[in-house]
Formats: sequence, structure tokens, C-alpha cells
Amino acid sequence: MNIIKAIILGIIEGITEFLPISSTGHLYLADEFVKLNEDKAFINMFMVVIQLGAILAVVLLYFHKLNPFSPKKTQRERGRTWQLWFKVIVAVIPSIIVGLPLNDWMDAHLNTWQVISATLIIYGVLFIVIERFNKTRQSTLNDLNRLPYRTALLIGVFQLLSLIPGTSRSGATILGAILIGTSRYVATEFSFFMAIPTMFGASLLKIVKFLKNGQFVGDQVIVLLVGMIVSFVVAYLSIRFLLNYIKKNDFQAFGWYRIALGVIVVAFFGLRALLA
Repeated sequence: MNIIKAIILGIIEGITEFLPISSTGHLYLADEFVKLNEDKAFINMFMVVIQLGAILAVVLLYFHKLNPFSPKKTQRERGRTWQLWFKVIVAVIPSIIVGLPLNDWMDAHLNTWQVISATLIIYGVLFIVIERFNKTRQSTLNDLNRLPYRTALLIGVFQLLSLIPGTSRSGATILGAILIGTSRYVATEFSFFMAIPTMFGASLLKIVKFLKNGQFVGDQVIVLLVGMIVSFVVAYLSIRFLLNYIKKNDFQAFGWYRIALGVIVVAFFGLRALLA
């Protein structure tokens, strides 16, 4: 049963990690119905580390674009690739400075249905409002190679908002980038690239903490690997869908979806609290 549950959770993670609808919110809700028969420490680690599968999907899809050693690139193209990586590193600095010290506190105090439902709804409204506002303005940055370091750092500051569960890392960074003036496509791609060091770092941190207090037992390694593999396959398909979708559509549909999910979370957990 744990393997089946890992497959279900991997599917949910793969779909929601890069769509701006909050993987945390979906996994939190799914945990009420698809509980792994494991201890809390493993479950907390599992919910973060299965994101590695989704991140590997980005690496595969953009391997050539992100590879500064590719023999198929000219010297100028390799230089641009290095610059892109430097901009990504600059963008994740705020999360390292602020996110690492606050990680445990956030997990302990903000991972509640009240916070998750509120952020789902608030950012859903923001997506709708910002997209409607954008209909009357033109983006000023339509080429990822021209992204200034200052803009990369500002997008990294917006990523700090995703420390609050239910916000969505991709949602916060895409919204922030669009507000700054980037096109949807540039905002989305840069959000993907920022996820690589961010989620690798978060996953490594969770694994180290997990192993510090114990070790893998039983079929836990298999359960974790199954979740990662499934999230990799599904995320690969989700990324391709999103990149095609934003060529002709805006993010308002995701905003309405977030609001609906937030209302469902409030209704489900609020009713359960009243009946308890």
C-alpha cells in the first residue's frame, strides 16, 4: 500500500510543483486521504525530497541550455550560460540567508490548514488582479539573456514569500517577475531554473536532518525512490504543458483554481474542526 500511496503522491507533486498552484497545499490535503504508513519524521522528509524528481525533469528538459560545457555551443553561448547560472545563484541568496534560519520555525508554526487556505486564496486573487492589470501594459524584458542581476535578486526576494506554506514557490517567483516587467515566458523559465539549487538544497537539508535522528528502515528507501521517479515523469509532462499553455494564455485560470482549492480546504478542515 505504501508503494501505491507513493505513486499517488508522486503524481500530485509532479503536477503541482511547477504549476503556480502550490504543491504544499495539495500534498497537505492529500495527506488526509493518502497517509503513508510511516513515522512523522519520514513523512516530513518524503514530502520535500520527492521534489528532487520534479527538479530532475527541469534538468533533462533544459540540459543543453543549462550546460556551459556543451561542445555544440560557441564561446559566446557558453559565456551566456555561465552568466545565467550566476544570476540563478544571485536569485537564491535571499532564500539561503533568510530561509535556512527560519526553516524549522516555519514548519512548526505555519504548516496549518488556516495558513495554507489563506495563501491559496490570496495568491489566487493576486494572479487574477495582476494579469488583468497586465493587459494594459507591455513587458519590458522578453529575453532571458538580458535579465539584469538586480532583477534576478528581486525575483529571489519574491521567492522568500514561498516560505509560507500554500504560497507556491513558482507562483511567488512568477508573480514577482511579471510585476517587475518580465514576460510570462521569461518569468516561468527563470522560476524553473531557480528551483534547481533551491530544491536540491532543501532536499539535502531534509535528508541530513532525517539521518541525524535515525535511518531508513523497511521499505522506506523504495517508497522514496518510487515517489521521486513518478514525480519526475509527471513533472516532465507538466512543464511541457505549462510552456505551451503560456504562449497563448495568461495565469488567471490558475488564480481561480487556487481560490476554489482554498475554499475546499477551509470547508473540509473547518467542518472537521466543528464536528470534533
